[in-house]
Amino acid sequence: MKRVLVVVVMLVGLVTMSVATAGDGGGSLGVTVTGRDARVGVLLRTAGGGHFCTASVVDAPHRDLIVTAAHCLGGDGGLVFAPGYRDGRAPYGEWKVRRRFLARRWVEGRHEDSDVGFAALAPRGGEEVQDAVGGNRFVTGTVTGATAVTVTGYPSARETAVSCTAEPRALSRTQQRIACPGFSGGTSGSPWVNGDGQVVGVLGGHDQGGTTPGVSYSVVLGAEAERLYGRAARGA
Repeated sequence: MKRVLVVVVMLVGLVTMSVATAGDGGGSLGVTVTGRDARVGVLLRTAGGGHFCTASVVDAPHRDLIVTAAHCLGGDGGLVFAPGYRDGRAPYGEWKVRRRFLARRWVEGRHEDSDVGFAALAPRGGEEVQDAVGGNRFVTGTVTGATAVTVTGYPSARETAVSCTAEPRALSRTQQRIACPGFSGGTSGSPWVNGDGQVVGVLGGHDQGGTTPGVSYSVVLGAEAERLYGRAARGA
């Protein structure tokens, strides 16, 4: 997960910030505010402990799919997803992860260009998670920096989400970066959502998302991510 030790920077960057709805793109570019989006939530281990990564619901035929960073789905323990998490509460319930989907290059070699993963969630009371909170489209093949994106995630040290709208820049052919303060450990897996409500990045990749709270990374979503989404969407 995003490895960040500099907590002071995050706190300073959030002192004077106002509340904004994640994905509205209405704030100043590169400014981090308190965010709220029912489609975005935290991952927690069923064995206990605090939230450690972020994930979000994406549109899928079975309406049961979340996307996050691949490094957030490792280990053998059970996981649950709490969308819209806030102040220790899960207003839309906790949804058990029943199956994980990871690219072969990640499983075999933890390749940073494959740091994207999906998880299928078990229904609750006969309802699928997308029916409860909605979902964004997962889109591959977009040009890095073509539009601004809104990134929403949950730092481990906070009980509310943070959100920032900014323009991605290319780090390499396969990695992209964004400059937003306050995205410290726990924000791995945060969706990068453009103005059309499309997930065009997932916080992770290079240095598992970054080593400072001011710069974050994502895999450039291409053919491998498209194939992985197809597998997960089919449940294959």
